[in-house]
Amino acid sequence: MFKTLLVPVDGSEHAKKALAVACQLARQNDATLHILHIPEALAHETTLVWGIGAIALEASREDLERTGRQVVDRAAEDARQQGAPRVETIIAQGEPARTIVSEARKSGADAIVMGSRGLSDITGLIVGSTSHKVSHAATCTVITVR
Repeated sequence: MFKTLLVPVDGSEHAKKALAVACQLARQNDATLHILHIPEALAHETTLVWGIGAIALEASREDLERTGRQVVDRAAEDARQQGAPRVETIIAQGEPARTIVSEARKSGADAIVMGSRGLSDITGLIVGSTSHKVSHAATCTVITVR
């Protein structure tokens, strides 16, 4: 039984699927859902699921955080519409895998629900994806959604 769930979102299709799974688990367990976003500049163009465009590589920290706030706010709105009983949002800075694990510990998460792929570049294929790194470092259950 899960009391606290953490779901990192980046606006990707995989993150949206992970959010849906996390919402289902939150409803079934009357759990608190923590939605985490770690603002990053992307080296390529993409369209985010919640209708927010990609941020240029040279974007300021303020631009990244403003867009990050939009991403978590839309994800939180989606989560509430999907019946998540309690939703909290987090904007954090740092290397994604370490930050996800750190935020899971801070929030006392029983599980991290995340997409198997996100919006990061091809580096993930070479040095390992964020979901792979998190699953090796986390001390709680990690549910990877494809």
